[in-house]
Amino acid sequence: MKSRGAGWRSVLSNVRGQLAETAVARDRSGGTAKAERDLLRRSGLLLLSVPCEYGGIGASWIDIFGAVRELAQVDPSLAHLFAFQHLQIGSILLYASREQQASLLRGTVEQGWFWGNALNPRDARTHLTADGTGFLLDGIKSFCSGARDSDRLLVSTHDARGGFHIAALPTVREGITVLDDWDNMGQRQTDSGTVSFERVAVAQHEVLGPPGPFGTRASLRACLAQTVLGMIYLGIAQGALEQAITFTREQSRPWPGSGVETALEDAYIQQHYGEFHVALAGAEALSERALAQLKAAWDEGDKLGAEGRGEAAVAIATFKVAAMKAGLDIATRLFEVTGARATHARHGFDRYWRNLRTHSLHDPVDYKLKDLGCFILTGRYPVPGFYS
Repeated sequence: MKSRGAGWRSVLSNVRGQLAETAVARDRSGGTAKAERDLLRRSGLLLLSVPCEYGGIGASWIDIFGAVRELAQVDPSLAHLFAFQHLQIGSILLYASREQQASLLRGTVEQGWFWGNALNPRDARTHLTADGTGFLLDGIKSFCSGARDSDRLLVSTHDARGGFHIAALPTVREGITVLDDWDNMGQRQTDSGTVSFERVAVAQHEVLGPPGPFGTRASLRACLAQTVLGMIYLGIAQGALEQAITFTREQSRPWPGSGVETALEDAYIQQHYGEFHVALAGAEALSERALAQLKAAWDEGDKLGAEGRGEAAVAIATFKVAAMKAGLDIATRLFEVTGARATHARHGFDRYWRNLRTHSLHDPVDYKLKDLGCFILTGRYPVPGFYS
């Protein structure tokens, strides 16, 4: 099934279909989706964002995020892991030296590495201590998506002087312990639990940079991360609406007082679907604008300036807010257009709300709205950071 060329879209369709078959049952069971992670490994889709010069597929971010959205329609947890693979690769492309990029990305291709995330800037409980020619890493990180069953981790940490660093490490290195403690109400198979580090040896070349995590171009990492969130929200909304439409057409029954013969003719149900359509169509259009702005900023390379970065950040924040609001509305109200039978556990329709609600708390949408309001009123772009 693996494809490194133009055939990756058919591979994606095949993977999407296989994930859809078991998504409801796996949502109930939680835990690590080992078989599904291995499916992604075998598919070759983990190499979409690796440039061709290193042996990858070299797809555009527009195509990569389109793939994330398609997977999120049926399985937001695995879409999250898939997206974070490409977020880590994007981080390497932004932060690492050319020599580090060559080593890490060729290793990803040749060894089939699945990257996990321990790059959580808000969790400052890890510290890096100089130890001869290298360092020792100690501490703990929370919300480490995809860490379980990963081959490599990106880890954020501070040194004794408060300096901020990103290291790329083998997950199995001595002193690294990935805990099985992710048990949240949604995104149940994202393995977003805790990783501890106890006197973990870190070589100088494993600390990314130059250029490292600072500078205008490096700050595009936040734009990639925010786009990941928005595309997962959009995919969940599209998946929820698709399932609701199918159920209404095939199983919903008209209310006795409606005066119509089928649920499809019920004026109230039609109104709800009309509202869903308008909200989702708006989010879809905003996603296209956001992806175009992101591509333009990425293609600028080292010439990227504050304006190009700012325009991308505004477009992405606008899309993310719209996708979240549309998704939560659809995931909440879909039962109003499907009826009581739709609440049966075998359908798993509640997972759409649980997944989106859990994911949407990654960083407060109120602060995205504040940034957007500030831009509208003053023309000031969001201040570049790890979340904006």
